[in-house]
Amino acid sequence: MMELPQKHTDTQLIEKVLAGDLAIFEIIIRRNNPFLYRLGRSYNYNHEDTQDLMQDTFVNAYTNLASFQNRSSFKTWILKIMLNNCFKKQKKWSFDHVKAGEIDEKSTPMFTSQKNTDTERSILNKELSSVIESALAQIPLDYRVVFTLRESNELNGAEVAEILAISEDNVKTRLSRAKTMLRKEIEKFYSKEDIFQFNLIYCDGIVNRVMNKIKESNL
Repeated sequence: MMELPQKHTDTQLIEKVLAGDLAIFEIIIRRNNPFLYRLGRSYNYNHEDTQDLMQDTFVNAYTNLASFQNRSSFKTWILKIMLNNCFKKQKKWSFDHVKAGEIDEKSTPMFTSQKNTDTERSILNKELSSVIESALAQIPLDYRVVFTLRESNELNGAEVAEILAISEDNVKTRLSRAKTMLRKEIEKFYSKEDIFQFNLIYCDGIVNRVMNKIKESNL
């Protein structure tokens, strides 16, 4: 396992990879594994399908690494690739023709209370619990994805807006509505178990799959 040099920025790591140091790409994979995993699971893909999507996303990112222009964060850039892959897979399972950035604006929610209870603050500020995974599956996709990107992946409003091609106000509204819906679901069965964590035992597996795929394809 390669040691992750936290002092190196994503841009510095990318420069090293583009200069021919393929092994450095492993660090990029490990840094972004949890974010991609959470996004895939927010679409209700199971563990195995999410891993397949992650592999495709990392290979896509490596293939197009030279086109990354640093206009936004690398995290935002690769999440957009993952989002696009989620949509592609979704289209194979449905007759709905959905494209990245074309989430139905008609689903914009009504206003909701901004009150933050101690229970809500505790839940949202900690790692998501297993009960929230079940609760998230019960709310509309529009809100589920915004909640995952904003609260679990810790992106700011502008980054989420860029990824989903919606306004920051819309991000705030959907997030607020998502929290309200989640509270209602959580009240049915509350627990503190952690969820949506990409266990380290799987991290090595994804790294090996992606790196082998890149080497086999001579990308």
